[in-house]
This record gives sequence, structure tokens and C-alpha cells, in this order.
Amino acid sequence: MTGPEGTPTRFVIAGGGSAGWIAAAVLARALPPFAAEITLVESEEIGIIGVGEATVPLIGELNRFLGIHEPEFVAATNGTFKLGIEFVDWAEVGNRHFHGFGDFGADIAGLPAHQYWLRLNREQALPPLDEWSMPHALASRDRFAPHEALSGEAAQFRHAFHFDAALYAAYLRRLAEGQGVTRIEGRIEGVERDGASGHVTALALADGRRVAGDVFLDCTGFASRLLSGSLGVPFEDWSHWLPCDRAAAVPSARAGRFTPFTRSTAKAAGWQWRIPLQSRTGNGHVYASRFLSDDEAVAQLLAGLDGEPLAEPRLLRFTPGRRARFWEGNVIAIGLAAGFLEPLESTAIQLIQTGVNRLLDLLPTARPDPALAAEYNRQTALEYERIRDFIIAHYCRTRRPEPLWRQVAAMELPETLAAKLGTWDASGRVPLYDLESHQEPSWVSVLVGQGVLPRAVHPRASHPPADQLGALMEQRRAFLAQAAQRMPDHARFIARTCASPVPA
Repeated sequence: MTGPEGTPTRFVIAGGGSAGWIAAAVLARALPPFAAEITLVESEEIGIIGVGEATVPLIGELNRFLGIHEPEFVAATNGTFKLGIEFVDWAEVGNRHFHGFGDFGADIAGLPAHQYWLRLNREQALPPLDEWSMPHALASRDRFAPHEALSGEAAQFRHAFHFDAALYAAYLRRLAEGQGVTRIEGRIEGVERDGASGHVTALALADGRRVAGDVFLDCTGFASRLLSGSLGVPFEDWSHWLPCDRAAAVPSARAGRFTPFTRSTAKAAGWQWRIPLQSRTGNGHVYASRFLSDDEAVAQLLAGLDGEPLAEPRLLRFTPGRRARFWEGNVIAIGLAAGFLEPLESTAIQLIQTGVNRLLDLLPTARPDPALAAEYNRQTALEYERIRDFIIAHYCRTRRPEPLWRQVAAMELPETLAAKLGTWDASGRVPLYDLESHQEPSWVSVLVGQGVLPRAVHPRASHPPADQLGALMEQRRAFLAQAAQRMPDHARFIARTCASPVPA
């Protein structure tokens, strides 16, 4: 892959933060210097939006690709480990369930294990389905060990991380610059375009410098300076399905349980996140401004903290949705410049990662091909829509009485989600479509956890007899509990393997 007359293709990344530096690090690792020159332009005047401090297990693949040593990475980013998300008060006040990064056991006679839990739960009161999940067995005891430390069914899970977003960007910057990426400090003042093709030719900086390139990655966040501001690609608004449009965020002193999971607690007009880091706790309140003022949202956030606030709350405004196209001409938007979905399932960094991976799969030359752009846009749109549906599923079957929750319970659903929920209701199975981010155990965690039980299960789940099946399931539940109890607690594991040298 080369530019004009055999020269390296010039990749210019507009913006830093997680999006810019993930893109820079991956491109530098994947492309040899003779094929690509990678330049990143960012301004220290523009801060990082730090709501994406929680991740999903896919980040492990990114770390392995970049050659990152996990203990070093966790220590450098003030990080902790994440086994899933605990949901509190979502279906109704008092409801509590766990979406863990694992399943509920091996298939039985060719059917997923949750089908047998559903069958037995009709015949007798069973413990919550969570208790057949190894991530929950660990998380409920505040214990952690990577799956490599266990064996058999106890090892059938993955983990992710919590970390400081600014430290993460700095860590990736060091990695990328070590691979030959050039960083330019400067504020983007304008965008130059070719009069014939409309392609972007250079970024114009406030001090008069020009940064020319062949392919431009728009990592400028909500502003979307290139894709939206310069090329005029419109935004597809999803607020009719996802009415939360604001967030208040504040760090607090570390206090209470040192949990290896994120907590999401539903509130009257939104929900509050809790993300434990080594030296502090990240907190936020995502809410619908139609139903709650900014002052009330901040007051609720501060009232729900475990420890003393360490800064003034910061307010963010957003519109959920995505760009109509993500790749236009020679510009590809990555991260918030491409779209925004509330951080309920911690998918922000996942979407950065998959966007960059997709770019590598359909790598543009100095003359990006419209056919490749169309395929990139098709795949990315589907990925956003699948995640959108999963997030809506957390809202749409609520029994809470407040106006926000009544609105989302009554709204018309996207056809794809309505079909999923209809299949679930009729069979206890969740059909998966192309480019799904969340597999069936994730959907089952949320639906069963919220008490959305199907009318029927598969007929084959009627065998074996109830006493035999119950003994088999109880054996697994006890095995997971015993395996989890033998693991170190979260704090001790971090102290022994990856403690941050300097509190952040």
C-alpha cells in the first residue's frame, strides 16, 4: 500500500484521546514504515471526555495485538479488573442482577443451560440464574483471578478493565510514538479540500501550519470536525428510543467495597454508574433532561457517592445516534465523531477498536475506493444498531412508575429488537444477527435478570427428570462457588500483581 509514485500513504489522525491513540497505535503496529506515515494532531487545550473508563473483554485482543503486558498496563492506568456489570433497581426498585462476561454452563443435550433453569424455575423456586455464572460467583465475593488460573467450567469467562481515560491515552501515546507515530501539538482551525474530488487534503492549524495527508481519521469527538463539519455527513438521531441526553460526572474518594465490576443503578430519570479505580472511584449520572434538571441530576449524583467528591461535577450534553456514513471520501470517523451510545454497556472503546480493525480489513490506499467505503459503512451501521437494540432492551421492559420509565416501556421498538423479544417470549431463545456484539448469554442475563421470562421453553428441556436435572445444576452452582472462594480478593490481587506506582 503506497501513495502517489510509490511513496508511503500519509495517514493523518485528527484528535487524540482514546480514539486517536488507539488508531495510531494499531496502524503503527500493523503497517510497515515504508507503507505508511502516521501523524496525529491534537491540542492540549482540548480535554478528554472520560466517561469511557469501563471496557468489555474485546480489549484483551487489542492489548495482545499491541504487545501490551497486562500488569504493566493496569498499573500505568490506575486500573482495576471488570467481570461484568451489576444492575440495581432497573426492572423495579429492589431488583438486582448481574451481566457477567461468561455463560451459564455447558449445553445440556444440545440446549443452552439457561433453558433448563427456566424449566425448573417454573416447577420450584430456584436461586437467581446469576449463581450459575462464574463471573458472578467471583464478583459477588469481590474476588478476582484471570480465567487462566482456573480450570474446567470455572474457566469459561473473560475479563475487562476499568481505567483512567487520560492515563490510558498517555500510555497509548508512548506506545505509538515508540512505533514511529509523529505527534503534532496544535489546534485545528480549518480543513482544506480538493476542488475536484472534494477529498480532504490538509488540516490547517491555528498557528498557520498545514498537515497534509492522503487518508484522514476524524477522532475529534462530538464535534466531528472533518466528517460532519467539513464534509457535511448528517447525524441519525436515536433519542426517540434512548431519551437520556445528558450526563454529570465526578470522581470520588475510594470507599466501600473494592468491586471487580461496574455498577449501574437506575434512578427516577436515568441511571448512575460506579467505576472503581485503584486510587479513586469514577461516578456519573446519565439522565433525560426532559424529566430532570441539571441541578437535580448533580444533587442525586452527589448523594449517591460512596466517598467524598474529589472535584466539581462536570456536565456533558449528547445526542444518542450515529452518522449516516462513517467513511466519506478519504475521511473515516472513529469514536465519538462516528456516533454516541450511552455508556450503559461500556461499548465506547469497543466501537473505536472495531472501527480501526475494520479499517485495516478494508485498508484504503492513497485513493480510497467507494466500494470499500460502502462496505465499511454497512458493517459499522449494523454494529451500532445491534448495540443500540441491546441498550434499549434494558429499558423497554421496565415496571418502574416514573415518567421516563413509562415512556420507554410504551415506545415502539426497532423491528430488529421487537423480533428478538418476540422470539424470546415464544421460546426462551434469542436469535443473533450479523455483527452482534452481545451473544445469547448477555441477552439472557438482562432479560431474566429483569424478570422478563418467556412463555415457553424448548420441548427438549422437559428431559431429564426434574430431580436428576436439579442435582446436576446444583452440582455446578456449588462447584463455581467453591472455585470462586479459593481465588484472591480483588484488592489483594492488584496489590500483588499490578499496583499503580503513583496514585492518580
